[in-house]
Amino acid sequence: MHAFSFVWVSLIYIGLLAGCSPSDQQPTDFDWAHYQGSPSSNQYSPLTQVNVANVKDLEVAWTYHSGGADSTGRSQIQCNPLVIDGILYGTSPVLDLFALDAATGAPLWTFTPGGHDDDRSGMGVNRGLAFWTDGESQHIYYAAGSFIYGVDAKTGEQLTAFGEKGTVDLHTGLGAHAQDLYVGSNSPGIIFKDLLIVGTRVSESMGAAPGYVRAFDVHDGSLKWTFRTIPGSGDFGADTWPEGAWQEMGGANAWSGMSIDHERGILFVPTGSAAYDFFGGDRHGENLFANCLLALDASSGKRIWHFQTIHHDLWDRDLPAPPNLVTLNVNGKKIDAVAQISKAGYVFMFDRETGESIFPIEERPVPKSTLSGESAWPTQPVPTKPPRFSRGRFAEEDLTERTLEAHAYVRAIWQSLRKGEEFIPPSEEGTIIFPGFDGGGEWGGASVNPEGIMYVNASEQPWIIKMIKHTDQRDGYLATVGKNIYGTHCQLCHGEDGKGASIYTVPSLENIKTRKSAEEITQIIRNGGGLMPSFSNLHDDAIDAIIAFLFNSKERIDDEKANRLGKAGWKYPYFMSGYVRFADHEGYPAINPPWGTLSAIDLKQGDIKWQVPLGSYPELTDKTTGSQSYGGPVATAGGILFMAGTLDEKIRGFDQRDGSLLWEASLPAAGYATPATYAVNGRQYLVIACGGGKLGTKSGDAYIAYALPQQ
Repeated sequence: MHAFSFVWVSLIYIGLLAGCSPSDQQPTDFDWAHYQGSPSSNQYSPLTQVNVANVKDLEVAWTYHSGGADSTGRSQIQCNPLVIDGILYGTSPVLDLFALDAATGAPLWTFTPGGHDDDRSGMGVNRGLAFWTDGESQHIYYAAGSFIYGVDAKTGEQLTAFGEKGTVDLHTGLGAHAQDLYVGSNSPGIIFKDLLIVGTRVSESMGAAPGYVRAFDVHDGSLKWTFRTIPGSGDFGADTWPEGAWQEMGGANAWSGMSIDHERGILFVPTGSAAYDFFGGDRHGENLFANCLLALDASSGKRIWHFQTIHHDLWDRDLPAPPNLVTLNVNGKKIDAVAQISKAGYVFMFDRETGESIFPIEERPVPKSTLSGESAWPTQPVPTKPPRFSRGRFAEEDLTERTLEAHAYVRAIWQSLRKGEEFIPPSEEGTIIFPGFDGGGEWGGASVNPEGIMYVNASEQPWIIKMIKHTDQRDGYLATVGKNIYGTHCQLCHGEDGKGASIYTVPSLENIKTRKSAEEITQIIRNGGGLMPSFSNLHDDAIDAIIAFLFNSKERIDDEKANRLGKAGWKYPYFMSGYVRFADHEGYPAINPPWGTLSAIDLKQGDIKWQVPLGSYPELTDKTTGSQSYGGPVATAGGILFMAGTLDEKIRGFDQRDGSLLWEASLPAAGYATPATYAVNGRQYLVIACGGGKLGTKSGDAYIAYALPQQ
């Protein structure tokens, strides 16, 4: 947004908070032209037509059903749609790209990735789109599976000059060892001039591709620059890894999206943990540039500065969202800053140009690891301001008191686990991680208004990390070898017991042989399915062994095949038992509420202004518990903070001043996405994708737009 717009926005916002009517300068048309609203990722709109006085009058303006929802509740829509020149662009549960009339929801065109193949399993999810224009041509870029697709925004036709007939393989530029490994991209790339800059999602287990940041030409798809997040020999940061790590290790990937300061030409990139996520015995050191906020020259990819928020990550503490680019007045000094939320509930804030922290950050001593071969880093950085926006300590007095039975159940488990301090490394007995793997902060990101108030939702669910010692058992049965391979590649999500871990909507594998044939399972492993990535790097013998384990086969195996499979097996002394939420006997969080919150943080002062519960469990009589949430909030100059994302399948409007609830509406499926707001022909709309499919809720295929009644 241009400087004059911020001044106009601020005046309108101040007037609204003083009780004035919306300004008659409301624009006739206003776009939502970038993922999260702007290149600054602030999830903010200057629109004022919908405001604190009339938000209660919002009604459904149109509904669009994209199709593609899974009847068993395993599909999702996480897309924050774009609205440009009166056209809305979004994606379906199966990642069809579509264009609608943004005022009516009438369909204009649909693009199907991968040609006309009906089997689009393994495409993953999509959180948004990247838009490029030179004033005449208009392009949209997004990822499905392991490819970036270029599409003409006017016609929906594939841009055949882009890459190979309209696609670019996300393996490009990652090195020879990554070509058969899983690479995808849930979050959209970002445009700088004629560059499409992208990050990737990679495996969090053994056999992960490196998470390099790359820039491609928007016209022909050629690779223009690469920033190696695992530094090569002689690169800055190489001494924080074992020698030659860049040739074989993976992760340190920018999966959550990026922000860009176009005026300065600075790209801000948050990265995730190095793989394997939970044991680093083969990657001793701090592991730059994993878990970093990177400031790169957007034209060349050269590093300007960085800050590492976790050293030698063992907790999957990825930086989960694009940072917010904000201008603050701190102690009388105007600062163009970058603010980065974390899964742990911290906000790290820096000067955009220099990387100097706005408030002091302390390196605090942390516990040592008890696992053989592990060397946890002795300190971790903790911001002194603002206070964390989610709890970080889970003490005995915090154990749930929902019922006597629930308390007794979780207390027995709690007593057996390592707990008490932050940054306790993973252990064989089990370690509490709080906030859990899904935050704290998550991929929905934070909203910031021009007054420097950040609004962010947080989940407050404890999780458990338990490490299991690996044993290379060879008793002559194929299923025994398959159990180890399952533990290597499948257990993180499907769980040690095969019942399906709760981090994603993961199906149970119990009695799988009654529902799927060996051939069907083989195809799913090779090609992926739903949210499951492809494991095309596994050879036929390994897949046969996994199936033997799942089917409880008594097939014998000869020594030659056992040795061959053993060499391709797990290289670490431990593997994690699976993503496990710490819950009571009825599935509710093991901690006392709130289980989800919405907070307002004054970034200038470094203080929390207010915090309220967000969401509820419909079946519970207490409607103030809060719940986990996915997607993020959107603030407007009308004084409203819009937020969906909760398992009670509602969208809400809060007063930015105090967090009071002003409006809510029920959705056909949960809106696990960030809303968008825009204006067409003088009418302001709020749109949300209702894909459901997480936290046990049903899947959906609808986009719903709200507006005030027509005069």
